[in-house]
Amino acid sequence: MPTSTTPSTSSATTSAVHLYGAQGHVTFLGAGPGDPGLLTLRAVEALARADVLVADPHVHDVVRTHARAGVDTPLQREAAEAGSADTPSTAPVSSGGAADLAMAAARSGKRVVRAVAGDPGLDADASAEMLACAAEGIPFEVVPGVAAAVGVPAYAGVPLRDEHGTDVRFIDAAHADDRCWTEVGASDATVVISTTLDAVGSVAGELVAGGRKPDTALTVTVAGTTTRQRTWTATLGTITQVLKSAKVLPAAGGGQPVIAVVGERSAADRRDELSWFESKPLFGWQVLVPRTKEQAASLSDQLRSYGAVPDEVPTIAVEPPRTPQQMERAVKGLVTGRYEWIAFTSVNAVKAVREKFEEYGLDARAFAGIKVAAVGEQTAASLVEFGVKPDLVPSGEQSAAGLLEDWPPYDPVFDPIDRVFLPRADIATETLVAGLIELGWEVDDVTAYRTVRASPPPAETREAIKGGGFDAVLFTSSSTVRNLVGIAGKPHNVTVIACIGPATAKTAEEHGLRVDVMSPEPSVHKLAAALADFGAERRAAAVEAGEVVKRPSEKRPARRRARS
Repeated sequence: MPTSTTPSTSSATTSAVHLYGAQGHVTFLGAGPGDPGLLTLRAVEALARADVLVADPHVHDVVRTHARAGVDTPLQREAAEAGSADTPSTAPVSSGGAADLAMAAARSGKRVVRAVAGDPGLDADASAEMLACAAEGIPFEVVPGVAAAVGVPAYAGVPLRDEHGTDVRFIDAAHADDRCWTEVGASDATVVISTTLDAVGSVAGELVAGGRKPDTALTVTVAGTTTRQRTWTATLGTITQVLKSAKVLPAAGGGQPVIAVVGERSAADRRDELSWFESKPLFGWQVLVPRTKEQAASLSDQLRSYGAVPDEVPTIAVEPPRTPQQMERAVKGLVTGRYEWIAFTSVNAVKAVREKFEEYGLDARAFAGIKVAAVGEQTAASLVEFGVKPDLVPSGEQSAAGLLEDWPPYDPVFDPIDRVFLPRADIATETLVAGLIELGWEVDDVTAYRTVRASPPPAETREAIKGGGFDAVLFTSSSTVRNLVGIAGKPHNVTVIACIGPATAKTAEEHGLRVDVMSPEPSVHKLAAALADFGAERRAAAVEAGEVVKRPSEKRPARRRARS
C-alpha cells in the first residue's frame, strides 16, 4: 500500500511548532490609554516572557515594569546611543523603524513584544506591521488592550450609551474627510473623536457645519486615565471659549491628544454624578513620602487609590551596627534556646536579623520553639515573607505601647525561659524595654542596625519641596521631620503637612511648619486615610462655593517680577 506524501495533522503541527520556536514570534500588545492598571493579565504574561520589548516611547514606562530584568529594549538603546536630546522613554521613532527592529529580533528566534498605545486593532500602523510580519512568514499574535476611545470616556464619567441606546461612532479627526463629518453631523449618534487640544474648535465647527446643533453636549478630556487627567464640559458652540477661559488655549501643549465625546445621550450633563476618577479626594496631588521605596510600598499604593501621585524620598539610611559582636551573640543565643520571645519593632529589624541568619546559613526554621512578636502589620508582613508567622501583633494601636497592651506577663509556671531578644535601631526609645521589664521579663536590647541621615534628594526634588511643588507631605516620625528639613529644606507654606501623632506634630511645629492633618492613631495607613478625608472636605467646600477645585500647589502666589 503506497505511503501518502501528504503530511499528517500531527506532523504539520510539529513542523509549525518547530518553526514558531526556531524563528521566534511577535506579540502585538495593547498597552491601554495610560493607566498601568488597565493592562490585561494576558499582556502581563506576554511581557514577563519577552526576550525583546519594542514599545512606543509614550507607553514604555507602562509596560517595562512587567518585563523581566534582562529584556532587550532596542528603541531606548538606540535613542541613548544616538545621544537624543529626548529621554530614552520619550524619544520619537518611526513605526517603520520599530517594525524593522521587531521583525529582525523575531527572525533570530526571539520572543518579541511590540507594545502600542490603546488597542492594536484600532492602530493603523500596528495593522501595517502585522501585514509585514505575515508577508515574511513571521508568526505573530495580538493581545488586545483598552482603547483610548473607550477607556478615557469611562474615566471621565461619560458613558457612551444610556438606557435608551444609541449608535456610537469612533472618528480619528486627522483622517476624517468631508463625507465623514456630513454623516455624523446629520445623525444623532454619540461621536467619540480622537483629536488634539488645539483642533477641538475646528472639529466642533465641522460637526455644526454637518448639521449638529451648536448646543449639543460635548466633553473634552486630556491625559485620560492618568492622574493628570482633566475634563471640560461644554457645547459645540462654546467649547473654544471654555478652553480659552480655562487658560489651556492657546498653549504650547495644544498638540497633545484628547478624546472628545459629542452627543445628546452621552450623559455629559451628569458628569457631576458620574465623574468617579477626577473626584477622588487627592486626585492629582503630589504627595511626598519621606521613606524608602521598600518601606513606602503599601502606603504609596494606598495614596494612589485616593488619586494621589506619591514620591518616595528617603530621609534615613540604614547601616550595620558599629560593633557587630552583640548582634552575633544574640543570634547564636536564639539558636541555642536562650530566648522565649523575639520582638520585631520595624521592617528594618526583620531585615537585619534575616541578613545575619543568611550569613550563618540559617533560615526561618531557626525560629522553631520561639514566640515571635511584631509591632504592626507591615512588620508582620515582612516576617511572613521571611517564612515566619508572628504569634503576637497588637490588636489595637500599632506601636510599642500597643504591643505592651497585649504582651503577657512573665509566668514562671508556663514560661520556661524569661528572656526576650529585642533587635532594634540605635536610636529606639525605651518604652518597650521598660514595659517588658515591668511585666517581669529580662530583655536583651540589641542594636541590630544604625539609622543615619540619608543623602540629599536631587536638586529638582529639593526645589519642589521648598518651592511648593508638593501638595502634601506625610511625616511618620519626628526624625523624618528633622531629616527632611536637614537634607532638603523646609516645605513651602502651601504644602499640607500631615503628621502621624502629637510628638511628630510638635517637632514639625518646632521647625516652623503648620500641621494641617493629624492621624487618629499612630499608623501610616490611618495617616493616609486622614489626609484623604482632609482632601475630600477641601474639595467639597470648593464645589459648594462654586469654585474651581485646585490642588494646594496650584494656589501658590505668582512670583513677583524683578523690578527694572
